Amino acid sequence: MKDFFKILRRFIPPYKKQLLLNFLFNLLSAIFTVFSMALMSPILEILFGMSKDVHDIVPWAMNLDAVKHNLYYYITIFKDANGAAMALLLVGFFVIFTTFLKVGFAYLGAFEAVYIRNGVVKDMREQIFSKILKLAFPFFSEERKGDIISRITGDVTEVENSIMSSLDMFLKNPIIILVLLISMLIMSPSMTLFIFLVLPVAGYIIGRVGQSLKKVSREGQDKMGMILTVVEETLGGLRIIKAFNAEKKMNARFNSELHDYKSIMNRLMRQRELAHPLSELIGTIVIIIVVWYGGTLILNKTNSLSGPVFIIYLGIFYQIINPAKAFTTALYSIQKGLASMDRIDKILMADVTIPQAPDAKPVSTLNDKIEYRNVTFAYDEKIVLNDVSLTIEKGKTIALVGQSGSGKTTFVDLLPRFYDVIGGQILIDGVDLRELKLHDLRDLMGNVNQEAILFNDSIFNNIAFGVENTSMPEVIAAAKVANAHDFIIETEHGYDTIIGDRGSKLSGGQRQRLSIARAILKNPPVLILDEATSALDTESERLVQDALENLMKNRTSVVIAHRLSTVRNADLICVFHEGEIVERGTHDELIALDGKYKRLHSMQMF
Repeated sequence: MKDFFKILRRFIPPYKKQLLLNFLFNLLSAIFTVFSMALMSPILEILFGMSKDVHDIVPWAMNLDAVKHNLYYYITIFKDANGAAMALLLVGFFVIFTTFLKVGFAYLGAFEAVYIRNGVVKDMREQIFSKILKLAFPFFSEERKGDIISRITGDVTEVENSIMSSLDMFLKNPIIILVLLISMLIMSPSMTLFIFLVLPVAGYIIGRVGQSLKKVSREGQDKMGMILTVVEETLGGLRIIKAFNAEKKMNARFNSELHDYKSIMNRLMRQRELAHPLSELIGTIVIIIVVWYGGTLILNKTNSLSGPVFIIYLGIFYQIINPAKAFTTALYSIQKGLASMDRIDKILMADVTIPQAPDAKPVSTLNDKIEYRNVTFAYDEKIVLNDVSLTIEKGKTIALVGQSGSGKTTFVDLLPRFYDVIGGQILIDGVDLRELKLHDLRDLMGNVNQEAILFNDSIFNNIAFGVENTSMPEVIAAAKVANAHDFIIETEHGYDTIIGDRGSKLSGGQRQRLSIARAILKNPPVLILDEATSALDTESERLVQDALENLMKNRTSVVIAHRLSTVRNADLICVFHEGEIVERGTHDELIALDGKYKRLHSMQMF
């Protein structure tokens, strides 16, 4: 339960007003529950002919005897004037009225609890999504995409259905149980103390059974994450699956995960379904013990309890049974929800490994140069860049070439701080990147990647992505520079055409030109091009290359290229090999050097 209350302390504070109103309404509902039961006493005494006529009134006071005495006084007057049947009807109307107040306040309490419940679930999803956007790339390289989706969907839903659905029980039932126990204590201290001895034993038995649910539930949520991962990979790789006739293999993998999930959920559901029958059995045992003990006291005349009062006492005790049973059932659900919360916290409590310094400096443009100074970087202790130094002058085009895995992409990923160096520094105009505001730093840069990353939205919104308050003429101008305007106006709805998932309705060259238009509209002083033309056919490459040349004019550009023909005119070409820059110079200088660059060039020319 400590974990449950820790969750409430984290998410409930914004809803203090609703929490206070909920407490007030539930308290009033519990009080009127006692009143509605207490008013049964005159009815029973009138029915069994045990009612005593009271012909004098005593001063009103805050004690049960005075209230009861004066209530019987007014009932006696009414009964003498109208008969016992009408007195019975009058008391019945009072019972109906107090019951109306009881259920009315209970509804108002539940009304406020719903607001809290849905608000907390909304806040939880907002926090998860916001944290996902803040986390650095290393976190996602260690996590499965499907598992992350499972946490923001299935796990949050599980928390809603278990912990948040139990919230009303925790806000309402303790109040009801406390008020009813106090009234029982007033009616018969010895009986109530006996109950205090019996109930903890019953609660302990039920609690022990519920403890195993958390572990099994965590296994189920982990397995659901794996299932969603398989689905996500299947949708993303459907072309390859069909091309290699691997449908049977993927189906077998999916069915295997489903079978394991079914086995886990069978165990979980069997244990959870035990909650109701177990609590009902124990509740019945407790009732029988209480009836036996109370009946013994009355039969032996060792207690002031009368028959009608004992029946009312049992009625009040029965009112406790339902909240107590709901309490135990909720304990099962909470254990299941806590397992999901543990998985959610793996995201919410993850360290932001690319933090912004508290006194970070603003930056709005590149004035002089970018400098890599003795930069070292490693993935999981595997050195990827080793003591690399390079100065990139403003307005120059720097090309990075070399074999796959030589460190080129990592080199450019360090510039917008997708990762942080583990040794050395990267400086912009003499200031370490880690001392600059992260938003300002990334605002300096535009990216065009090998795979055009587009969204299932309109062409206009894809080009204007990340640029605030842009207009249609500005978007059209950017599209024209990127050689994209002509094909855009030929689409069904022009700039309002929805391009499908990841731009699936467009060709590779069209997608790439849209991503270039997006970079042109952003108009960044620093441009990063990562294999922007390597996946295109010759005609598309020519169009994209022309668009890139338009984009690179008067900008500082860092270009990764496998096709050396695209970087012949770069101001500086750096040849990477095993995490180091082994050659640098212009195209002609490197050809004359007769080293790795010339060998790469010769192989491509061949």
